[in-house]
Amino acid sequence: MTTVHDFTVTKASGEKQSLRDCAGKVLLIVNTASKCGFTPQFAGLQKLYEKYKNQGFEILGFPCDQFMKQEFEDIDQTTRFCQVNYGVTFPIFAKIDVNGPQADPLFAFLKAQKRGWLTSRIKWNFTKFLVDRHGRVIRRYAPSTEPEKIEADIARLLH
Repeated sequence: MTTVHDFTVTKASGEKQSLRDCAGKVLLIVNTASKCGFTPQFAGLQKLYEKYKNQGFEILGFPCDQFMKQEFEDIDQTTRFCQVNYGVTFPIFAKIDVNGPQADPLFAFLKAQKRGWLTSRIKWNFTKFLVDRHGRVIRRYAPSTEPEKIEADIARLLH
């Protein structure tokens, strides 16, 4: 059976990273954007990360420019923006597509595992996928779901 741990992603630096490195951790995988109405969710995501990172929790942020061009062209600008404005210390990866023929394989897998309301297609920035320690996709959250609303689900998987 395929799990999230079977995928390799590209870091903001351009280096490849196997998600096997995340085996044993609870993950929240998010497609992000720096110039979106949901961008302030970075603050809530960072709070969750700080609270649970020492208990085996990781957030993986994947900038995406597919929704009204709400991401910077330059990935360094994106990472700086996240750090300066929201204190983000969780990993921000290379910019990706989440829909269409160029969709990143990880996101194609996530969408196949947990469909949205009417379709598997991601409708907007800040769609979130919760993954258990074994790499299984447990739940998908809408862009409007505030990070605080996910905390109880994260805590349950950590304990």
